[in-house]
Amino acid sequence: MQEEVAAIALRHTGSLSRRMMMIAAGWIMALLLLGGFALDRALTGLVSRQFDDQLAITLNAMVLSSELDPFGDVRFNRILGDQRFLEPNSGWYWQINGEETVPYPSRSLWDERLDIREGEYRDGPVFYDAVQFETPETLRMAQRTVGIPGSDDEWQFVVAASRVELDQQIADIRAILAWSFAILGIGLLLMAAAQTWYGLGPLRRVRRAIARIRTTGTNRVTDPLPLEVQPMVDELNMLLEHSERQAEEARTHAGNLAHALKTPLTVVTNAASASSPDLDETVLREAAVMRRQVDHHLARARAVGRRAVGLSRTNVMEAAEAVERAVSRLYLHVRFDMDGNREAEVAIERQDLDELLGNLIENAAKYGGGSVFVTIDPDPEAELCAILVEDDGMGIPETQRTAIFGRGARLDTGKPGTGLGLSIVRDVAEIYGGSVSLSESEDLGGLMVTLELPRAGAEAT
Repeated sequence: MQEEVAAIALRHTGSLSRRMMMIAAGWIMALLLLGGFALDRALTGLVSRQFDDQLAITLNAMVLSSELDPFGDVRFNRILGDQRFLEPNSGWYWQINGEETVPYPSRSLWDERLDIREGEYRDGPVFYDAVQFETPETLRMAQRTVGIPGSDDEWQFVVAASRVELDQQIADIRAILAWSFAILGIGLLLMAAAQTWYGLGPLRRVRRAIARIRTTGTNRVTDPLPLEVQPMVDELNMLLEHSERQAEEARTHAGNLAHALKTPLTVVTNAASASSPDLDETVLREAAVMRRQVDHHLARARAVGRRAVGLSRTNVMEAAEAVERAVSRLYLHVRFDMDGNREAEVAIERQDLDELLGNLIENAAKYGGGSVFVTIDPDPEAELCAILVEDDGMGIPETQRTAIFGRGARLDTGKPGTGLGLSIVRDVAEIYGGSVSLSESEDLGGLMVTLELPRAGAEAT
């Protein structure tokens, strides 16, 4: 038994905390990656545009300072202010190329020359990367084609700067982004873990409350809980109440059965001990009493067990017609009439409904005067579904209608029976949340039994 309990305990769908953390971690990682990529593109693009803007400013200054000398070559009418163009191999260079002239370089190029793209770029500067010099160096190039007054040629103005500074700035930005997003991600994961731990706290409290129920004998979870958890706790308390009620019913049934069997057994034992001459008759009589008690409690136990399985749906008209066909074979002289709502359904097992209707219809046929009238659900708007069974017999005096529900109570002892029919009907109906009552039939003049049962789909009380 312990192994089965342990096997059941091992069957689960995984940790709820781990599931929540995996979802949170997945979203955090996805958002950080997308956000980091977008921010990296934005910042590196901004730095690159600023670098290109600086090249464009220098290029425009070159164009505005350019003029032709007496020999037809381009010269500056003022010196460019950036000293890096004067220092050899400084990483900042400029150069002017003409169609049939020798390139005019900055002093920083020293004995090197820039290889520029072929093409005419009159609309504005063109930016591109190029590897220059014998000792490879990647440069960011800004190139523009312009015309100089007094010259029919096209002149290519180029400004170049080493990408080392630009690449270093981009690397610094990405390092800052990496550290920042790593710290942000760790912080968000810690926050998600704290949120998961705090958010699942009520479930831990429910678990401790259930453990107290098991260990201390308390029968309810009374701790105040959040709105999202409270419905589950309410259902748990109702389940505990239902189990408690079933256990109490089982104890009551066991006690009643033991008490009911005690007297017949004592009578049989005494008769056997005294060698009573009517021992056979005594045994048969007391055995019949014990059988009635056993049948009664078995009927109640079956109804309780079926009710615990779940809410059932049974068509009343179909069950009543089946019972009427069976009873009519036993009482050929009785005329049966049936009317009412053919769609009415009640929340009771078909077997139990057959037993209830069988007792009522058979009693009406047995004790009536030859006519039985069954009406099903005369008021479909009522909360409970009513089943009326009427006969044209002598009826039951109002003063005896309560006593007739007692176990073994019979008004007509001249006809066979156990005297348990109405008692079983009452007990089974009450188990399902219904009731049974007796009154006088206005149409037939005999007894009218009103059985009320919960409709299918409504919660039984």
